[in-house]
Amino acid sequence: MFNRKKNAAAAAAAASSTKSYSSNKNKVVTPQGKEPRLKVVREAYQVTKGVKPWIGAALLAIFLVLWAVGILLGFIGGHPVYAAFVSAPVAVLGSLFFFTKQAGTAAYSAIEDQAGAGASVLMAIRKGWTTTPAVAVSKNQDMVHRSVGRAGIVLVGEGSSSVRTLLTEERKKSERFAPGVPITEIVIGESEGQVKLRKLQKHVRKLPKKLSPAQMTEVRNRLKAVGGLSLPIPKGPMPKNVKMPKR
Repeated sequence: MFNRKKNAAAAAAAASSTKSYSSNKNKVVTPQGKEPRLKVVREAYQVTKGVKPWIGAALLAIFLVLWAVGILLGFIGGHPVYAAFVSAPVAVLGSLFFFTKQAGTAAYSAIEDQAGAGASVLMAIRKGWTTTPAVAVSKNQDMVHRSVGRAGIVLVGEGSSSVRTLLTEERKKSERFAPGVPITEIVIGESEGQVKLRKLQKHVRKLPKKLSPAQMTEVRNRLKAVGGLSLPIPKGPMPKNVKMPKR
């Protein structure tokens, strides 16, 4: 179900990675793992071009305009050749900045209104979160995805208004499975009280951290054992050496 969204998720990752081009702080990581930067950028360009066919001409125009301005300033200062070398990287960075913005919006546009779009966005979060897509699915394609991080368990629902029922059921299962662990419910949508798809990553990252790394790992391991679509209760109590915070 989620394979058709791989390129769109890669575009979102590339949009984020181009921001780190000048700072060189982060490596590109897609939901499936690490991939070469150029491959991710190429996939992002293909997705963006599919939504915005003019992106190639726009990037070339921005590069040429910025480069021409740099050369013009070089003529004014009496060093046109030197200015041409210096302004070329600046023009590239300007084009990349523009591409970052366009690739981000194109990635979300490519998956909006598709079943499982929320899972694609959650799985593109680089660090600190593990997402299990479609832990619950209804006949009309309402879905609940489960993410685990320092903020606890996050249940994300997408679909019709009846997704609230699925969220409630999954919350009860999670409470029985990992008692005392903070659980946050999120519904994707445009209405009041809902979170827009393109703001989902930011919203999840801003959730307050309530678990220590050891607690998070313990919860993640217990949930990992059962995967998605069903959530059986494991045998035995929570380990005594990991105290879960009270809600």
